[in-house]
Amino acid sequence: MSDDNIIKFERPKPKPEPRSVGPMQRKALIWLAVIAGLFLVWAYFHVIAPPNLP
Repeated sequence: MSDDNIIKFERPKPKPEPRSVGPMQRKALIWLAVIAGLFLVWAYFHVIAPPNLP
């Protein structure tokens, strides 16, 4: 006899929970973004900006 028309009830596999960022990692990323922003402002005024800007 063929098993093609039999419905098999199986438990769904548990989905892995998405990895959350810890509070220390979040603070570190914020500080890195602030430092990168300050560096970009410095680079703009010292490398890219025309010399007659105040």
